Amino acid sequence: MKLGVVIQRYGPGVVGGSEAHCRAMVERLAAKHDVTVLTSCARSHITWRNEFDPGSTRVGPVRVRRFRAVRQRRTKRFAELSELVFSGDGTAEEEELWFRENGPETPELLDHLETGGSEYDRVLFWSYRYYPSFFGVPRVADRAVLVPTAEEDAAIHLRSVRTFFTLPRSYLFLTPEEAELVAAQAASALPVSAIVGSGLEPALGARGAVDFQGSKVGESFALYLGRVDPNKRCQTLLQHFLRYLDATPRNTQLVLAGEAFMDVPEHPRITHLGYVNDRQRTALLQNAKVLLMPSRNESLSLVLLEAWNHGLPVLVNGRCKVTRGQTLRANGGLYYESASEFAAGLDLLVSDQKISTQLGQQGLAYVNEHYRWPTVMAKVEDLLSR
Repeated sequence: MKLGVVIQRYGPGVVGGSEAHCRAMVERLAAKHDVTVLTSCARSHITWRNEFDPGSTRVGPVRVRRFRAVRQRRTKRFAELSELVFSGDGTAEEEELWFRENGPETPELLDHLETGGSEYDRVLFWSYRYYPSFFGVPRVADRAVLVPTAEEDAAIHLRSVRTFFTLPRSYLFLTPEEAELVAAQAASALPVSAIVGSGLEPALGARGAVDFQGSKVGESFALYLGRVDPNKRCQTLLQHFLRYLDATPRNTQLVLAGEAFMDVPEHPRITHLGYVNDRQRTALLQNAKVLLMPSRNESLSLVLLEAWNHGLPVLVNGRCKVTRGQTLRANGGLYYESASEFAAGLDLLVSDQKISTQLGQQGLAYVNEHYRWPTVMAKVEDLLSR
């Protein structure tokens, strides 16, 4: 088949969950199909500044066609529109303006779909909330496959989204919770769909000594992997961990690995490593006692799957339906809904090696059964053929 793939950002240096999911899946689709990724010239989802050259290029095995964003995001205007439409008082026109301001505004990409969309047998769209998907799906609705990466956040409740969700010909979902969320918001019954998640290769060990730029990583540590961001509930995570330290004599350390978009307190038991490379990431997953996932809004937590791929148990925010559902299905960890539950769960997982190992191995068995690439891609191919 000839496949078009529409996503807001794509390529080297692009960091983001939906972008990583798209790239991993697209590279595997390219082994069997003629695939063209249609995307912006932006690298940053904060500014949408054009950093890549427009036109056609290749990223690995995939043909990529880039279109310029006509402007960068206006932060103040976006904040004003967000406050208006998320209050429920916005008109349909104002909601449309929100999607334009959320960006990246790439009208030439839409023109390409309008005039050349029929050349693709299927057009896959990642992430409903960005301009290319929201305005692109209606132009090729008869062959559009949407990977919404939807979360329980304010945007999912916009009135225009209810209608938008009725347009795609088909859906690829990441979790049952995401499928239920979209179905509940759509103005009518959803078309054919599949729940595919994401694939992983079996974990390999990090070879040789691993340097953490002089930062000391102890023998007993809990790990957070990802953006250190208030939107990921990292402030609450730090508060819970400091309360835990006050209540226990254990020598547990919290290691944060990821770019920080907030202040991280200076504390002898809190270590912020910043960005880590693949070898460092592997070493952290192999040596941690538990992975912490405080986020409230997720469509699929890839980092949970990574942890289980290394036999590492997890402790997740129980108020997030997706991560709680993943954890219960895998029987690969615990969840918390309060500071006291966080402390009790963390204490158990760092102190009881037998329980911790059992939960981690159950998580690994779950990944082996459901999240290896051959299993995932078989589901994707089946849906595309239907």
